[in-house]
Amino acid sequence: MLFMKRKHTITITLGITLASLLGCASGGSVAPSQNESLNMVSPSGKDTKTGIMQETMEEWFQSEWDPTVEQDKEIQKKYMKEKHIVTKDENGKTVEKVVYEEDEDRNFTLQEYVDKAAAYRKAHPNDYEHSNIKKLESMPVIGK
Repeated sequence: MLFMKRKHTITITLGITLASLLGCASGGSVAPSQNESLNMVSPSGKDTKTGIMQETMEEWFQSEWDPTVEQDKEIQKKYMKEKHIVTKDENGKTVEKVVYEEDEDRNFTLQEYVDKAAAYRKAHPNDYEHSNIKKLESMPVIGK
């Protein structure tokens, strides 16, 4: 009986602690400080800009990764939704075009990333002549 009371007390204590930690860790907006000197050094109410590395990565994804991966037939069949678009050409004939789009309802898996990376490597094979390995191997050894 005493063991059950302790177990119940421990469960309630852990639950309250967890709830208070999650309440404190919620990502709500931070109220600006009334201290003007602090706001000059570390403004809490302003939006932050993305860094150059983030912008470069996003540009690379949009210009290289996405188009390359989306053109792979295996990726299209396995991870994308097929959409039929009916249009008219310049002669007025009805043309049905098949377009593949990302399926937003599906969860992302590690296997999907591995398959997409393999598709990207297949489209852009490594070139030993322009690789960093060749550049490193051609550097003189320090101390010899």
